[in-house]
Parts: sequence; structure tokens; C-alpha cells
Amino acid sequence: MAMNSFSTAPEGCPSSIDPRYYTLCDLKAVWGIVVEAFASAGILTSFLLLLVMVSSLPFVTDRRRKSVLALQATFLIFSLGLFGLSFAFIMGQDSTTCTARRFVFGVLFAGCFACLLMHSLWLALLDQHKKCPKGWLFWLGALGLWLVEVIINTEWMTITQMPQDNSAVIRSVCDITNKDFTMALIYVMVLLVAVVLMAVLSMTHTHKSFWRDALYILLTGLLSFSIWLVWIVMYIHGNKILQHSNWDDATLAIALVSNGWVFLLIYIIPEICALTKDIEDVEISLEGQHCFSSIRVYENFLRDQTDSRQGSGMESKTFSKHEFDTAKKLISPYSGYNGQVRSRVYQATELAIISEGPINEISHEEVLPSATAPPLVPGSSSRLPRDNLCLQQDPLQK
Repeated sequence: MAMNSFSTAPEGCPSSIDPRYYTLCDLKAVWGIVVEAFASAGILTSFLLLLVMVSSLPFVTDRRRKSVLALQATFLIFSLGLFGLSFAFIMGQDSTTCTARRFVFGVLFAGCFACLLMHSLWLALLDQHKKCPKGWLFWLGALGLWLVEVIINTEWMTITQMPQDNSAVIRSVCDITNKDFTMALIYVMVLLVAVVLMAVLSMTHTHKSFWRDALYILLTGLLSFSIWLVWIVMYIHGNKILQHSNWDDATLAIALVSNGWVFLLIYIIPEICALTKDIEDVEISLEGQHCFSSIRVYENFLRDQTDSRQGSGMESKTFSKHEFDTAKKLISPYSGYNGQVRSRVYQATELAIISEGPINEISHEEVLPSATAPPLVPGSSSRLPRDNLCLQQDPLQK
């Protein structure tokens, strides 16, 4: 890794800026500005996708997809870290940036590949056992694989950095050959190869939706493998052959950003689309059930209305029963006469009381009008008094 040195501020950078940040604004080093723009967009996109994924968690009804959300969220966090790490390769070298380059580079990639490997294994077991494996176990498995790389990088940093004075420490941290830097990433390369092989095994999944997940993982692994192959060849041999040793930082920065966007476009975004599609299917299903229930209620209402009109003439069967019970009963004014000869002569008032019942009952019942006789004398009333009619019908007085 070549040390960036500038005697004066390059074109596009103010003179007051720290020399470590010249690559961020140097108009002659266009790769720094381009990588910076893509890295910034990647950080913003990763953060927004993480928010979408977390906010979709309460609405995901498929228990199988919900079980791997922890793996995918962790993968997205590592991907976000890759975009942030690219700034360490754009800026000039010092103790901080060199430490981040040597330690965080392998740690972040190991976390991404460990999550992909565990997701592929989860898909294979899901198809084999036909039941949802516990996602938290696979998340712990990815965490264990990631910790192995953390331990490897810690030991490598401890062994290669001897306790010396400050200037020697800074020089020893940054003065690492390209081959040593690449050899320290062997474990990450093993994880990458394992991702590709496990994804191939998961391609036999019988469920179409999860077969697509395996395809996304396989494509992500193959593209990542291609990116790693290119940057390793350029980093170790290509730049020396082209006599551009100052391209080492650009090679690693471009590898980080390009691989990060592969993770987002090929794996994360399709997985989030699958989550949102599951939510939309559930909402459409619930909406269809609601419409169907509304139609059923309306049909029942029309049926009850028809039955009520045919029977009691009410608009709704629900109200017809209540109103039928509480409505006034219609009775005949001759219901009190049983056809037998009375043993005594009743007066008109007594006969009316016997025929009509108690007064308090009459208040709750509606009495039908009594029969009328034709007028005896022209011009007289067409209806006789009720008492006189009853007296005329008394057989004893006849």
C-alpha cells in the first residue's frame, strides 16, 4: 500500500484541508470522487433498506421468512459497513486508516459471507425436512463463523505489530505487503467458496419462492467470487505489470463498493420484495374476505326483507319479531259470545263489558269495528249504536 504524499494542495482541494483527505477532492484523482459518490449512495440505500426490513417485521405472516429476517438484517448491517470502509481506502494512510484496512476488511466480508452461507443451509434443510428450521440457531451459526475471522485478524494484528515507539508503530501498521494482506483473507475466501457450493445444493428446492432465494444467493456468490478474483489479480500482479503501484488503494476501494452494491441489488432488494409481496398477498386476502362477508351480510338482509314482507309485512326480520310481539293485537267485538243462551238478561252496559273485557285490556288491544246494519230510514245514520245492536241480537228479548 503506497503512501499518499502531496507537497501542495491538488486542484479542487482548499489549502487548509488535511493532506489525508486530498483524494476526496482531487479532480485529477477522479476515482476517489466516483467511489465516494457510490459509497455515500450505498450507505443511504442500506440504511433505508434496513428501516424497511425492520418495519415490515410485524406484518410478515409467513413464519418461514420471518425466521431468517435476523440473518438478513445482520447481513445488511455488514454491507453498510463495507460502504463506510471504502472511505478508509480513499483517504490517505495513517495509523487509524491502516488499522481499519487490515482488520475491518476481512471482518466485514466474513460477516456477509457467513450470513449467506447460513441462509443457504437453512434453505437446504427446509426442503429436506419440510418444516421450518429455527432461524435463531442459524443466526448463532453465522455469528460463530464471523467470530473465527475476528480471532484470526486479531492474532494477525498482534503478531505483525511489535511494541515499539510511536513512529515505528505507525510505519509497521501501514507497511504491509500486498501478498500478506491477501493471505490474511484466506478464511474469507473459504467462506465465499462455501457460499457458492451451498447455494448450488439449495437450488434443488421444490418450493418456487424459496428456489428463487437460492438463486439470488448463488448469483451473489458468483459475482462476489468474480470481483474477488479480479481485485486479487490486480492487487498482487496487475498493478505491478502496468507499473501503477498507486492504484492499490483504488483497487481495494472499488472492490468494496462494487461488492457492496452486488449484495444490495442481487440479494437484499429481491428478499425485501419477497417480504412486501407476502404482506400484499395477506392484505388482498383479508380485503377479499371482508368484501365476501359484506356481500353475505347484504344477501342475508335482502332474504330477511323478502321473508318479512311475505309474512308479517315488516322491512327486516330482526325488527319484525320484536314489533310483532309488542304490537296491538286485533280482536273481534263478538269474541265474548260463545253461542249459548244466557241465563239472565244483561243490560247494555254490562253486555258491552262482558263482550269487550276489562278496560285495562282494551287499552293494549285494538278492537275491530262492529258490523253495521243497513239504514232503516232513508237519511238516517248508516251505523246503529253498538249497544242497540247487541240488544237486537239478544235472543231473550226476541
